[in-house]
Amino acid sequence: MSASNKVSSPVDLRNVVLVGSAGSGKTTLFDTMLAARIPGHRPAKDDTDRAAALTLASVSTGDVVVNLLDAPGHPDFVGELRAGLRAADAAVFVVSAADGVDNATAALWAECKAVNMPRAIVITKLDAERGDYESAVQTCQATFGEGVVPAYLPLTNDAGEVIGSMSLVTERIHDYSSGTSELRDASDDESAQIETYRAPFLESVVTEAEDDDLMERYLEGEQLAVDQVRADLLKATAHATFFPAIPVQASNGVGVEELFSLIEHGLPHPALHPLPTITNADGSDILELTCDPDGPLVAEVIRTKSDPYAGRQSMVRIFSGTLRTDETVHVAGHRELFTGVADAHHPDHDEDEKVGPLAFPVGLEMNTKKEAIAGDIVLVGKLTRAETSDTLSAKESPALVEPWNQPEPLLPTALKAATRNDEDKLAGALARLVVEDTTIRLERTTETDQEILWTMGQAHTDLLLGRLNDRYGVKVTQEPVKVPMRETFIAGAKAHGRHVKQSGGHGQYAVCDIEIAPGERGSGFVFVDKVVGGAVPRQFIPSVEKGIKSQLERGTIYGYPMVDVQVTLYDGKAHSVDSSDMAFQSAGALALKEAATPQTVALLEPIDEVTVTVGEEYLGAVMTDLSNRRGQVLGTDADAEHHSILKALVPATELERYAVDLRGLAHGSGTFTRTFHGYELVPPQIAQTFEREA
Repeated sequence: MSASNKVSSPVDLRNVVLVGSAGSGKTTLFDTMLAARIPGHRPAKDDTDRAAALTLASVSTGDVVVNLLDAPGHPDFVGELRAGLRAADAAVFVVSAADGVDNATAALWAECKAVNMPRAIVITKLDAERGDYESAVQTCQATFGEGVVPAYLPLTNDAGEVIGSMSLVTERIHDYSSGTSELRDASDDESAQIETYRAPFLESVVTEAEDDDLMERYLEGEQLAVDQVRADLLKATAHATFFPAIPVQASNGVGVEELFSLIEHGLPHPALHPLPTITNADGSDILELTCDPDGPLVAEVIRTKSDPYAGRQSMVRIFSGTLRTDETVHVAGHRELFTGVADAHHPDHDEDEKVGPLAFPVGLEMNTKKEAIAGDIVLVGKLTRAETSDTLSAKESPALVEPWNQPEPLLPTALKAATRNDEDKLAGALARLVVEDTTIRLERTTETDQEILWTMGQAHTDLLLGRLNDRYGVKVTQEPVKVPMRETFIAGAKAHGRHVKQSGGHGQYAVCDIEIAPGERGSGFVFVDKVVGGAVPRQFIPSVEKGIKSQLERGTIYGYPMVDVQVTLYDGKAHSVDSSDMAFQSAGALALKEAATPQTVALLEPIDEVTVTVGEEYLGAVMTDLSNRRGQVLGTDADAEHHSILKALVPATELERYAVDLRGLAHGSGTFTRTFHGYELVPPQIAQTFEREA
C-alpha cells in the first residue's frame, strides 16, 4: 500500500472504532497502534479536548488501509461515541484486565448488539495487579455473552511478564522478547496450551459462520487450512454473533501486530457492512444502494470541528459513489423529518456547496487526496453549510441518510455573559458550538429570561464553557436555573376593584365587583359576564376582562403567571364622562389583586413524567432517591436485558442535577427521559421558600 493510503476498492478498507471506558487503556492502545505504523509518531497532546473528541487516523497495514477511530470513554461524550459507531464497520471493545467491564461499557455493548455491529475485544493492562487474561475473558463472556471466544492467548516468561501471544488461527507464536515481533513455531508446552483452546475456538468460528461443509470436514478430523479458518472467522464476525478476544500490552506494543492482523483478516470491510437507511431528499422512497465507488454519491457528515481561524472541518463517511475535491454536491439536513421535532438551531435545509480539500490524518500529519471512494472516511475542509449528520449527495440525485440516534441532553445550565462585550459575542459562539456538537441543546426561556445550555453532564458543561473562553474569547457566568412556576386560586373569593382618580379635566372612574372560583387543573382562564342593569356598560366589560388577563400574566403574591381560575363579573359602577377602557382595565386588575391572599392563592410547580432505566440491583436505591425528591412512582417494568424501568411523576425543581446524580447512584448504568406532565400544587412548607412579591 502506498504512502498516500490510496485505495481502489472498499475491500481494501477497514473502518474500526476503539471503544471502552475511561481508564481502560483505549487511547494508549490507539497511539501504540499508530506508532507501530507511523515512523516517529508522537501522541497528540493529552488534554480535555482530546479526551472528549472522536479522533481519526488512517494507517496502511498489510494489504489494507485501516481508518482507526478513537471514541471518548467518558459517558458525557456519548454523542461522539455514537458518531464513531456510525462511521465504523466494526467496534473493538478495549477492556482492562485489572478493572473488568463497567456498566457503561455493558450498555454500549447492548447498543452495538441492537444494530448488529461486528465486535472484537482487546484485553489490556495484563501487567497490572489482578491483570489475568483468562479471568478477563470469563468476565466478558458473563457480561457480553457466550459469543466471546479467545482468538489469541498471552505468552508469558518465567517472571509472569507478557512477552507475546499464541495464535489459535495459525498455531504459531508471536514472540516480542527481543523487542520486536518475531514469528516462530510453538514449543511442545505452547502447542499443548493452544490445543486446549483451539478446538472450542474452531467450533465457534465454523458454527457462527454457518459453514456446514467445513464443519463436517472438521468433525471428520481434517486439518483446516489457515485461509479457510480466516475466511470463516470473517463470516462469523460479520454476522455479529462471534467476538474474538485478543491480549494486547499497549505499554510495550506486545500484541499490536496481531491486532492489525485480526482487523485485516477478521473484521468486515465496508462492502460487507449494511448501509444505513437512505431515502430520496424528501424522505419518501428508500434507495437500494451498495458500497460501490461507481454508484451515486451519498455521504454523511460524522462530526464537525469549528475553528475561529481555520474555519470548519467535517469528518465525512462515504457510503456510495466517490467524493472529489472541488465538485459541487447537494447538502441536506432534515432532522425534523426523522425525529418529528423542529429544532430552531438546526432548521431543515437543502443547498448546494462546493467540496473543499480532502485530507486524511496520519498521526499528527495531514495528507491530502483528490478523491475518496465508497467506504472511506475523510476530512473535508470549508463545508460551511454542512452540519453534523447532514447528507452530501450528487446534485442531480439528492438523497438523505437517516441520522443516527442522538442522546438527549438533560443537564441544564443557565448562562449569562460576563460583560456587555461578551454579550455581543455570546450568541454567535453558542451557535458555532451547536453546529459542532449535536448533543447540545440551547433554550431561550422568555418567561424566566434565561439562556439555558442543556448538556450530557458536568464534564460536558465544563468543556463547553472552556471552549467559549479559550476558542471564542467569551466569558460567561452561571446562575441558578429558574423553573417556570404558576399561581392559582385554591379558594373562592369576592373582591372590589375601584380605580378613581381626579386631577383636573377628565378623570378616571371605574368600579367592578368580581367573584373568583378555582378552576380544574389545566382549565386555564374562564371569564363570565353576569352584569345586569348596565352597572358596567357593555363596551367596558371586555376592558375588565383584559385587565384581569394582564394581571394574571403578571401574577399576584409570588409574581408567577396565574392559571386555572374562573372570574365572574357581577356588578360595578361607571361615570358618564370619566369612565374609559383603561380605567376599567385597571379596576379589573386591582380586583384580582385584592382577591389574592395567602389563604386563597397557592403556588403550582411543573411536574415531569420521568422514565428511569437502571440495572435491577439499583432499583431500590433509585426509588428511595425519587421519593426523597417528592416523586410519585407510577410503576415498574423490566426489559429483555433485565433492566428495571421505572416511571414516576417528579417536580421539575427536583430534577436539575438528576443527570449527574443518577449516574452516581446507579454506577453509570442509569439513563432517564423526562416529558412535561402538568402543574401541581407546591406543598406549603416548600412554597414558603420562594420569594414573594414586594
